[in-house]
Amino acid sequence: MKAAQITRYGAPTTLQINDVDRPDPGTGDVLVSVGASSVNGLDTIVRSGGVRVVTGFRFPIGVGLDFAGVVAATGADVSTYQVGDRVWGTVQPLKRCTVAGAAEYVVVPADRIGPAPAGFAPVESASLVVAGTTALIALRDTLQLTGGERVLVRGAAGGVGTAAVQLAHAMGAHVTALSRERHAGALRELGADEVFDYGSTAPEETGPFDAILDTVGSELNSFRRRLTRQGRMATIALSASSMAAIAASSVHGARRIRTLSANPDTALLRDLADHVTSGGLRPVVDSVYPLTDIASAHQAFERGGVVGKQVVAVAATAK
Repeated sequence: MKAAQITRYGAPTTLQINDVDRPDPGTGDVLVSVGASSVNGLDTIVRSGGVRVVTGFRFPIGVGLDFAGVVAATGADVSTYQVGDRVWGTVQPLKRCTVAGAAEYVVVPADRIGPAPAGFAPVESASLVVAGTTALIALRDTLQLTGGERVLVRGAAGGVGTAAVQLAHAMGAHVTALSRERHAGALRELGADEVFDYGSTAPEETGPFDAILDTVGSELNSFRRRLTRQGRMATIALSASSMAAIAASSVHGARRIRTLSANPDTALLRDLADHVTSGGLRPVVDSVYPLTDIASAHQAFERGGVVGKQVVAVAATAK
């Protein structure tokens, strides 16, 4: 079978498509025939060697945090899924493996997948797995957003951003999106009540907000000051500078800058599927690449300036 792999750390062009043996599911595992996988920030960080202290220097390393496809086989003690079931899920973040989501087949524990929402192609489903669960955890659990509150989404045109705008709107919040001006129309269609151009709008020109979800990682303290007295802020962008701002914000108690980790399990994936089937969340796919051109998908992700997700179609029927 074909699998995208990292054989050395570096630029997107270092990614290779290799022939590997199809894995077999162990006890409690499920073998998934992958239709599509999406490109996420952690994928590019691992590929570039940004977390080499965790992933080490034993190559090859599998690529692709998430996937959507159908069950091809089940291991012993798995009774919740049958061959042919449509599923979506993730591999375990930062766990070194030679085959991950961007491959024709992947083996994962049964508790890391869930039934994919009916009526959506694998490309559409794959675009929502990590982006949607991250946005859901951030808004529902970390920020505890409620109807009527004012929320700011920074980096609103990205994968997590477009999911967050939709979910916040569905929760009844007043949604302000911060993105490029040319994306304003698309973001309003997704549910944004206001859209500011990040290139011409200073933090002090926005707010106040009851909640802020940041996907950018810069100017965190400046935006934190736009919170109301009971406001909450969370970021998914972790870097040396953002970690320093997060640590320093701890003196502000409830108004500190929070971090979060999306590590979806079956229950969370089922919750996400409910939001999709109810119409509160829909896929936003910017571009689709074949597995053989996954390097271009990574390049597009790193360039930014798009609306939604870059998705890698693994199977010919993924669309």
